[in-house]
Amino acid sequence: MPYAKLTLTVPDAVWISEVSQAHPETQFRVLAATANAATGVARIELLGDDPEAVCEAIAEYESVTDLTTFETREGMSRIQVETTVPLLLTSLQDSGVPLEMPFEVQDGEMTLEATVPQETLSELGETLDEFGIRYTVDRIRQDVESGSESLLTERQQWLLDEAIDRGYYDTPRRTTLVDLAAELDIAKSTCSEILHRAEGRVLKEYRRDDRGRTTEVAMPSD
Repeated sequence: MPYAKLTLTVPDAVWISEVSQAHPETQFRVLAATANAATGVARIELLGDDPEAVCEAIAEYESVTDLTTFETREGMSRIQVETTVPLLLTSLQDSGVPLEMPFEVQDGEMTLEATVPQETLSELGETLDEFGIRYTVDRIRQDVESGSESLLTERQQWLLDEAIDRGYYDTPRRTTLVDLAAELDIAKSTCSEILHRAEGRVLKEYRRDDRGRTTEVAMPSD
């Protein structure tokens, strides 16, 4: 089944979006959460310099009907929040994607990791579009039968991983082909050819259903 890592932009209608953007240094670790059409409940660990101030900001929202603090110490608070606008949780539940806890929200963005069937992954994208939730696909890996022949050569895998880590596939790119080749001490033409072949194999394999190989690729943001 495919493993996917996505970055979701939390809609402004959700309180955690505005609060996390107002306190970008604070990390919101959602430890547990549940929601229906009308209400949502989440247990959250706040990690930052002033979690008490963040709690005060959360409590000011009309959509937050209850806030309970379980533990507070320097740089950390554990709280439970009840809300009447569980848009983010509802959208994820409607897609059929099981949420792996904890997940994190920081500065208005949520990181989501899931290993689900291809159909469910497609439904997730459709559901997020329906709810108006913007997202980017950071990484997709298709796990298939173990012991199968490697899709890429060691050199192709190495160069592809280096290109991903150094931001060659980011938007905007953090490095160019020329800089990547220079940093890895290989010719630009060689670098281009190896990447081209690796990209071709990965993309073709990703478009096939349940083949006996493993691929991993970082996808550029739209």
